[in-house]
Amino acid sequence: MATYILLTNWTDQGMRNVKETTKRADAVREAGKKFGINVKEFFWTMGGHDIVVILEAPDDASLSAFGLSIGVAGNVRTQTLRAFSRDEMNAILGKVA
Repeated sequence: MATYILLTNWTDQGMRNVKETTKRADAVREAGKKFGINVKEFFWTMGGHDIVVILEAPDDASLSAFGLSIGVAGNVRTQTLRAFSRDEMNAILGKVA
């Protein structure tokens, strides 16, 4: 499974309903299972992003479908980052000429 980081920001709607954010996180975790995604951690953050989510997905297409399904709810906008472990990075570096 590949690791991804979702950087999220609340929309106006999400901010109006901010008191429900932890309940929405539980719903997102459950929804992820339908896409074969393991939502590992949610972090509510200060700074440029409101929530950072760490998750594992079987492939980019599954993650994209999951991200779109979150987006249509209208509470957050996301930016997705593919994350590489130390071992994965070493394998990549082994291919560098």
